[in-house]
Amino acid sequence: MDLKQVIIVYKAGNPLSKRSADSCARQLELLGSKVMMGPSGAQDNPYPVFLESAVGKIDLAVVLGGDGTALAAARQLATDDIPILAVNVGGHLGFLTESSEVIGDFEQVWERLLGDRYAVQQRMMLQARSHQGESGNFDPMSDRYFALNEMCVKPASPNRMITSTLEVEIDGEVVDQYQGDGLLISTPTGSTGYTVSANGPIVHPGMQALIVTPICPMSLSSRPIVLPPGSTVSVWPLGDSEGNTKLWTDGVLGTAIWPGQRVDIRMASHLAKFIILREDHSYYRTLRNKLQWAGARVNYHNDHRK
Repeated sequence: MDLKQVIIVYKAGNPLSKRSADSCARQLELLGSKVMMGPSGAQDNPYPVFLESAVGKIDLAVVLGGDGTALAAARQLATDDIPILAVNVGGHLGFLTESSEVIGDFEQVWERLLGDRYAVQQRMMLQARSHQGESGNFDPMSDRYFALNEMCVKPASPNRMITSTLEVEIDGEVVDQYQGDGLLISTPTGSTGYTVSANGPIVHPGMQALIVTPICPMSLSSRPIVLPPGSTVSVWPLGDSEGNTKLWTDGVLGTAIWPGQRVDIRMASHLAKFIILREDHSYYRTLRNKLQWAGARVNYHNDHRK
């Protein structure tokens, strides 16, 4: 890997993340890299400036923060095929990030990257656009939105909790009407996020699939469903005269969806690319550690495992 042009993003408002970013910038500049650095957060999006200011190819994005910072990087950088080294500095869960303890000295990280001693994990993403009128109308009403974890269609109001009614089509065929708090359409990566909290399935991120999960449905028959990656999920808001229904991308507000409009959600044409440095990287160990799986209440010794 070349490190001629690198962007460094740190978690906004986190002093530890900022100090790590400053240290990384100094080390990379000593190696001759051109470095662009900035904060990422609810009120900070440095990526448009980085992408506009870059002269030629950006070789690497170093993202220092938690899963939210990594999700923002994937949404902004995947379309430009920029690999992401996400390190948990000031974050919490860390499903998407490398542990800073495992990373250790960043100077050794640059040596490994320059020597091509790393792996790249590719993860499926989603894209969405809203449309007006019948299913056959594909003239867009909105920009294209991207998500690594999930698209969420649910209402938002500053004054009251709203129950939504959403009609769902899959590949142009009406499947169900969900009444409840909203609907999640997630990737396998996002199956361990909001989706698992809504009792959706955990799906290995090596797969490509769309997971449709109702949020607190007012029907026992409304269940999650896993779809092949070529599917298109269309969601129509019903009975929402005030226009409270919104599209959320990885928890970030995308756009409003008015009655008579629908949002089409499908697999994106590009993949997010994450740098993996840990040689014994294990998705199942991540699940055990992050979800604190403890096994049965009575633990038995496995005499057959050598």
